[in-house]
Amino acid sequence: MVVGSCYGVVWNYTIADITLLAFGTSFPQISLATIDAIRNIGSLDAGGLGPGTLVGSAAFDLFPIHAVCVVVPKAGELKKISDIGVWLVELFWSFWAYIWLYIILEVWTPNVITLSEALLTVLQFGLLLTHAYAQDKRWPYLSLPLTRTERPKDWVPAEATSCRYESKVCNEYSELHQVGEDEIKDIVDIFSIHSRNGTGTVYEEVPSTDDVAESSNRYKQNKINLENSHVLKLWKQQFADALMLESTESRKLNNVYLRLARISWQLLLVPWRFLFAFVPPYHIAHGWIAFICSLLFISGIAYVVTQLTDLISCVTGINSYVIAFTALAAGTSWPDLVASKIAAERQTTADSAIANITCSNSVNIYVGIGIPWLIDTAYNFVVYGEPLQIQNAEGLSFSLLVFFATSVGCIAVLVYRRVTLGAELGGPRLWAWVTCVYFMLLWIIFVVLSSLKVSGII
Repeated sequence: MVVGSCYGVVWNYTIADITLLAFGTSFPQISLATIDAIRNIGSLDAGGLGPGTLVGSAAFDLFPIHAVCVVVPKAGELKKISDIGVWLVELFWSFWAYIWLYIILEVWTPNVITLSEALLTVLQFGLLLTHAYAQDKRWPYLSLPLTRTERPKDWVPAEATSCRYESKVCNEYSELHQVGEDEIKDIVDIFSIHSRNGTGTVYEEVPSTDDVAESSNRYKQNKINLENSHVLKLWKQQFADALMLESTESRKLNNVYLRLARISWQLLLVPWRFLFAFVPPYHIAHGWIAFICSLLFISGIAYVVTQLTDLISCVTGINSYVIAFTALAAGTSWPDLVASKIAAERQTTADSAIANITCSNSVNIYVGIGIPWLIDTAYNFVVYGEPLQIQNAEGLSFSLLVFFATSVGCIAVLVYRRVTLGAELGGPRLWAWVTCVYFMLLWIIFVVLSSLKVSGII
């Protein structure tokens, strides 16, 4: 999903990274936390799945995703952050988000969340957007005096303009579209048409005004019909691709067992692919309808996940926070991993790959935790006149401290790579893999210590 290529007076790379990229990839966690809050509405106690998943997701974003992005570039290839000032601003608000969460859990009003605290949490997302935009535009007094290397215009390498699906669909569309263009070429301006023969200037006959209007309207109608037909063919192709168990490349494999393994894997994916084939093609309304429909589908899946998590916790006796820190955090953060990996592979800089991580962490707190808590605290304030009680607030606060300590170690290594290698991602293959293993160890430390604390073992 390329969201940074459209920029203008307000919409630019920075705002796109913080809003569409970070918000879109963090929506599984946000929807899960919101559903958990709605299920617990009317109760004085907040649900544990939402906050646990979002804190665990922050650790997954910072450690495993950084680990993947470091080794993704080709051997010896270096990719650095071009606008270090914007990254520092995003990093500051990411760290502050977890400091703020610890303050309202342990310092300001221990073990409870008030309506004002929830509201302030949500409003800080607006401050993040404003500060990042101010840094991008280098506003005086609000930005850091740091130089930047402008992202090149081709920061995403050019791709073939042909359609992703059947070439036949595109060829038909192109031919029909060309016919429409030929028709419109017959409409010309009378002042620009003249020729000279032996006797003098002779003006050629051109269609009347009514003919021009009729021809123009016919062209526009044909164009709309062609575009609709093109979109419907692409939508139909989505279902065909979703039900396809074997690709052309797979059929060429001589290894029967490998082909069977691929077909078995595709069988597991068919229900999900078929479900999301109902999402309209991104060609409609510049992709906005597809974006919104995808979020709605994700919300539905998040609801199913919350129900299954409750059943698993009840049957196995595992603390819900432990499930949230591990399985739910890793599962809901998968879009973050995919988005950052694609950005690290395709883009010439590391801005979007790393910005997606830091911004997602901020979105997780300001929006993912802020909105669910705002819903519950507002209801409790109106109906009961009581704040929202946080179950196992001590364990959640301990996890925040562990995350903060390990995240300092992660950022320190990124800074060290910037100073020594000149870039945060890539570099010599050996050092890239050493960094990858180090980040994964930090994640294991966070998961183990946090799980032991919320389970009452330490």
